[in-house]
Amino acid sequence: MKENSGREFFEQARKLGLKEYNKNISRGEIGYLTSLEGIVKNTEIVSHVDLGLIEIPLKKIIGTYTHLRSLSFAKNFMPIIEAGTEFEKKWSALCEAHLDEGIKHSIKVYEYMNFFYVIEGNKRVSVLKFFDAYSISAKVTRLIPKKDEANKDIRIYYEFLEFNKITGLNSIWFSSEGSFKTLLHYLDQLDPNISDFHDKYKYFEVYIYNSFRDIYLNAGGDELPITTGDAFLEYIKIYGLPHKINSDDLSSSMKEFIKELAALNNSKEIDILTSPLENSQNRMLSTLTSLVIPKKKLRVAFAYARKIESSGWTYAHELGRRHIEKVLRDQVSTTYVENVPEDERAYDVFEILAESGYDIIFTTSPIYFNATLKCSLEYPHVKFFNCSGANPYTHVSNYYGRTYEPRFLTGIIAGAMTQRNILGYVGTSVNPEVISSINAFALGAKMVNPYAKVKVAWTNEWNSRIKFNDAGNKLIKLGADIICNRTLDVPHPVSTDYGVYSMLCSIDKKRGVPDKYLATPIWNWGIFYEKILRNILNDTFKTIVDMFSSNSQLINFWWGIDTGVVDIFYSDEEVPKDTQKLVNLLKTMIITGAYHPFTGPILDQQGNIRISPNESASHEEILSMNWFVDNVIVEDYNNQ
Repeated sequence: MKENSGREFFEQARKLGLKEYNKNISRGEIGYLTSLEGIVKNTEIVSHVDLGLIEIPLKKIIGTYTHLRSLSFAKNFMPIIEAGTEFEKKWSALCEAHLDEGIKHSIKVYEYMNFFYVIEGNKRVSVLKFFDAYSISAKVTRLIPKKDEANKDIRIYYEFLEFNKITGLNSIWFSSEGSFKTLLHYLDQLDPNISDFHDKYKYFEVYIYNSFRDIYLNAGGDELPITTGDAFLEYIKIYGLPHKINSDDLSSSMKEFIKELAALNNSKEIDILTSPLENSQNRMLSTLTSLVIPKKKLRVAFAYARKIESSGWTYAHELGRRHIEKVLRDQVSTTYVENVPEDERAYDVFEILAESGYDIIFTTSPIYFNATLKCSLEYPHVKFFNCSGANPYTHVSNYYGRTYEPRFLTGIIAGAMTQRNILGYVGTSVNPEVISSINAFALGAKMVNPYAKVKVAWTNEWNSRIKFNDAGNKLIKLGADIICNRTLDVPHPVSTDYGVYSMLCSIDKKRGVPDKYLATPIWNWGIFYEKILRNILNDTFKTIVDMFSSNSQLINFWWGIDTGVVDIFYSDEEVPKDTQKLVNLLKTMIITGAYHPFTGPILDQQGNIRISPNESASHEEILSMNWFVDNVIVEDYNNQ
């Protein structure tokens, strides 16, 4: 029996090879193993680097060097040559040796673009792949192509070379630029003495990445059009880099995680709702089917980052909660949690709310997005909403206002009233929502004053009065006589009505402090919360798209001035009457769709045309905006 075992395995391997060969032929593809000499035939190789004898993962060996050798194997490295040949005898003998004592001899390969191609040892690779071995010892020569900035794959490969130089790892590959640098940042957090391993990077590969890879692929991850490295990076962005993979915990949440990855790779499924559902034909609010015509009150929880009495942002959302308590009191019961930690501990709070039986959880700060997503994967029966301009996920819908609209109107006021033509803008962080608001403010100022410039100072914190004041003071020193987002130094009625704690302020020249409070965008969160919850409660939505089906859409609620969710407050006494007329006219035009703040021609800081004449920026362009208009000055004076 032992004499025939190698041949029996050869026949099994050959069947796998023929199946793979025929599958590729039926697709109109070449059925044989890939050969490197054909790939690099027209490629300029600038360097041959001897990497010496190293252990390489078999999954990264995808071909042979010569075309002639490739004809013996299918693309999965299984043999396709008939039995009874010299090839079959040698393959079977290697199989016997592997079963008796293991294959001890190394192979010789070329590495090109982080894949390996066999020069010597094709049968050894074939046998080990048949038995699903992990790695083999190989003498590796790296072929480095000429750097080509027009070739994305080569740009990524050069990033890999830097990563590989530091870590020695070659089992990971990404499809996006910058990913190797991001992963290295996470790996720097690993304790070098994490285990008996002398190399923390090797520990990461063996005990963290490979464990993730096995669970991910077993759950169907190989069906997604991304690399395992791409999936792993998304995982640690949500959960952080684990020091060890808990197989039971990861296996239980992997299917939900894969749904998120599938949705992220199908951007066409993102549905940006820019108007309330009752004004849209055939709209379906994606939510829990169990929430349609509930038999009991809908339980809704709100998570606040700060205390209600000390934070305008929190107070504004609290006003929204009180509104729905009033208008939906017979159908909804609510609760709130204040001072939710602004770090990974937020997950613990959301978990308690989910365990307590709340049907819907609103997390009211962009900083909670990752913790919200993490909790939503663990509790798919709960509907989560996060207040941010980030891209939504299958399990988390995002809601925010089109803040650029009221910012554009406040920019008109600032441009009309400035005497120095230097306006200040206190920005929280560099993200598309903040950038679009700064740009809209600058465009509004430019509309009425072509000489107006907008200087930006950053707080790098979304709700700190101290940092807002510090940034405002820096802008005053830079000559700004009107500042957007200056914190209120004295109580103002708008604070009580809308929870606003910063406004567009003119500056007292002598004292260098806010002089007059001119205008500010305001939020009416109660309108949003009421409309969303009414659509969930409304029994006309008897056919609902199940949030967790394979056809679910990603929902981003992004409402503007026309809905009343965002608006503008300005001082009747301080703002000139003619300016008020212009603001009111343009507000009406924005509401009716007669005018769009981002109407071209619009140039960026380098003088490039970003929006062509008579065209308007799309929703997607605004939600991904990463450039500044030409009258914005962003310098490093705030140690950004």
